[in-house]
Amino acid sequence: MLQLQFHAVDQGRWPDFEALFESRGAPHFCYCMVWRAVGGERALKGEARKACMKARIDAGTPVGLLGYAGGEAVAWVSIAPRETYRRLGGLEQEGEIEGDVWSLACFFVKRPFRGQGLTRQLITAAIAQARARGAKVLEAYPVPPDAPSYRFMGYVPTFESLGFSEVGLAGHRRHVMRLALA
Repeated sequence: MLQLQFHAVDQGRWPDFEALFESRGAPHFCYCMVWRAVGGERALKGEARKACMKARIDAGTPVGLLGYAGGEAVAWVSIAPRETYRRLGGLEQEGEIEGDVWSLACFFVKRPFRGQGLTRQLITAAIAQARARGAKVLEAYPVPPDAPSYRFMGYVPTFESLGFSEVGLAGHRRHVMRLALA
């Protein structure tokens, strides 16, 4: 099985992030801003979304991890404090400090690297990243394997196999799943 190396996206990794998102079949239309866009940003498209993501990275906001194979970024997982996203439909618990909850919102793997178990590696790396950054809870929003949409958010059975528990629904398809990290 291919083993990826993981690195958090920062200013120095921007060229790799950009190359991955501009590659064939990548979500360049989104630039992983769909769940981050607030206010007027929600109406932005293409290059404007890319500029919003770059501004977040330049400001030092955690946005996610790149997975590398042979020195090339081939996979992405969006993992960041929940407060850096717009409302994802997660669980709001009384007394929970917002910065303690991180969200895993989406994945992208380049087509030649799919079907090799990389999603599990991406989730495992996201868990390690959130834990290292002080998160107490990791929340994810996957769908059933037969769902017609939101598949970029992962599948429920994968999260269950890694110890996540379902705590609710966000809309009709997305399941809210949590993993205690503390």
